[in-house]
Parts: sequence; structure tokens; C-alpha cells
Amino acid sequence: MKIDLIGPSYPFRGGLSHYTTLLFKNLKKKHKTNFYSFKRQYPKFLFPGKTDKDYSNFTLKDDDAKPILDSLNPLTWIRVAIKIIVDKPDLTIIPWWVIFWTSQFLTIILFLKIFSKTKILFICHNVAEHEANFIKVFLSKIVLSKGDYFIVHSAEEKQNLINLIGERPIAETFHPSYDVFNTKEIPKYIAKEKIGISDEKIILFFGFVREYKGLKYLLEAMPAILKAVKVKLLIAGEFWDDKQDYIDLIDNLNINDNVKIKDEYIPNEEIPSYFYASDIVVLPYTSVTGSGLVQLAYGFNKPVVVSNIGALSQIVIDKKTGFLVQPEDPQGIADSIIDYYQNYDEDEIAENIKKENYRFSWDLLVNKIESFAQ
Repeated sequence: MKIDLIGPSYPFRGGLSHYTTLLFKNLKKKHKTNFYSFKRQYPKFLFPGKTDKDYSNFTLKDDDAKPILDSLNPLTWIRVAIKIIVDKPDLTIIPWWVIFWTSQFLTIILFLKIFSKTKILFICHNVAEHEANFIKVFLSKIVLSKGDYFIVHSAEEKQNLINLIGERPIAETFHPSYDVFNTKEIPKYIAKEKIGISDEKIILFFGFVREYKGLKYLLEAMPAILKAVKVKLLIAGEFWDDKQDYIDLIDNLNINDNVKIKDEYIPNEEIPSYFYASDIVVLPYTSVTGSGLVQLAYGFNKPVVVSNIGALSQIVIDKKTGFLVQPEDPQGIADSIIDYYQNYDEDEIAENIKKENYRFSWDLLVNKIESFAQ
């Protein structure tokens, strides 16, 4: 099968860039695949972080990617469309996550619908954005209605997509694992030295800090946790919300000595130190579609505490590979973390995660993509 893929890749950072690059690497093992990546992703004023570029020493860069698409230059949108028309692929794969890409993807799809016989497959990371409103939902509907096939990463998102555009050929599969970052096992004491933490037990909150990630509920759980277990909460990721709100909450809860903040994007080569130093990863989301961070934690065989919503309730097996709690429930978070430290063996849970990781292979995603051509 001939496949063309559009999406971000190196030098852009973040989970979506990792996802599309790893998808490309796995697709081209079996199929003739072209990857049209971005040379500019967002205008600076629209990006909430310090930069969208990845300055890691270890990258997932693939030299076969073609960095052509400039989000602000319509000529590059047309250029990508023409290249796909000339390629004559059986399938063109486009990720969907934010409405910023409405005009770019619609332009490309319009050309393909007129001048090509390729089928359009959308991989829906978000059917609608986390902070969706009427306009965002409306624009998502306009774009996604042009697709022929769809892949989603949870039953909830499948239903959201059906509600938005009606019954279509939709395949549901789990978000694949990010075990690619687990390049070398690091003893826990060495990992702790690398990130500047002593012998305390460590709870990890990893990734961009945004309101829907639910960090405030984890902070509110800390006083109850500390009554039972001496732990350090490690917050590792760039703040996209007002950091002072969280600092004030930490002060009010009087947990300053038990919280360490690393307010920056963690380079890829440093990721293993954070996960190997930690005992458990907490993702107290208030809304979610899928989560690459759970798959990142599983890639290091680390248990997770997650909200019982969206794909998380399907990915995490309660009290076996992690713990499910109700969203916005600090006491539930505290109870699960205390339960883990007092009643569970770290190695046993790690073995449970290893046994379940077959469900999150990239081969399964490729198989789902291939199923649309049968």
C-alpha cells in the first residue's frame, strides 16, 4: 500500500510530534510511505510555552521526513497537496487535534478530493479540543466531515465523533507505547542524584501544566498523603497556566518542603531519570481523550494514578497496572497513593504492566490502518 502522512516531526517537540514520527517509522517498515512534516508549526504568539522547538540531544528525527508545510504560508499547503497528488497514494493520513489547522488541512483536502483518488484517514487525537466551544466544535465538524476513515483512541471519542459527523468507518485502538524513550535502565538512586533529590519516595507529575491536567487536585491531596507516607511530589514540565496560582496553593497547604518544581520542557535524554527516580506517576485529568503520558509511564513500567474518564479507564487496570480515581477528587488520589505504598510491591506491578504492554504496540495501530484498505 502507498501511504502519505502529514504531521509534525523534529525539530518540533511534544507528544504529537513523537507520535507522527514513530507512526512513520513503523508504517514504512511495511509500506511505501511519504511523510510531509512541518517547517513552521505555530506563530509564536499562539504558542503558550517558551518555544515549540525541541532542543534535546536525543531525538526521534527521521531523515526521510520532508519538512515542507508552513502553517502561515498557503503556497506550502498547495505544494503538499500537489506532491500527494503526484504520489498517488492509496491513503493519506492526517492527524486532528486543534482547530488552528482548519484552513491548512481543508485546503489540502480540497485539492485531493478534486485531483486525486486517495482516501483520507484522520487520526483524531481530539475530536474537539479540551477547552472546546461552539466555534471550535463547528470547525472540527467541517474538517472531519471530509474524511473517509477515522482512528480514535477511546470508546468515548468514538461516540463523540459519531455525534459530530454521524456513522462513518471508525476504528478504535489504544494510543501506542512510548517505550522508545526507555533507552537504558538507570538504578533509582542514580536517577535521583541526576535530578537532585535525595532518598525520599517520589510521586511524579510530568508534562505541560494546564488546567485540565488537574494538578491542583494532586496538590490538595498532598496533606492527606503526608500524614501516612513521607513523599516528595516532583512536578516536571512547563507551566502553560499561571504558575503563581499553584505556588500560592502550595503555600496555603504548607507543603513547600514536599514539592519540587522543574518548570521547563524536559529534554528527551533526561526523561529516563525522572521516571526511574519515581515510584508512581499521577495524571489527575479533568478531561481527556487519550494520553501519551500514560504510555510514557508504562514505557518505564511505572504504575499510574489516573482519573476514571475517557481512554484512561480502558488503559489502566485498577489495582493491577495502576489506580483509577474519580476526577476532581483529592481524597481519592490520596487514598490510592497511600494504598500503593502500603500494600503493593513495586516489582509485581511492573511485571503486570509488562504483561499488558502488548495492547499498546505500534503494530496494532498499523494493522488498524491496513484494515481500511481491505
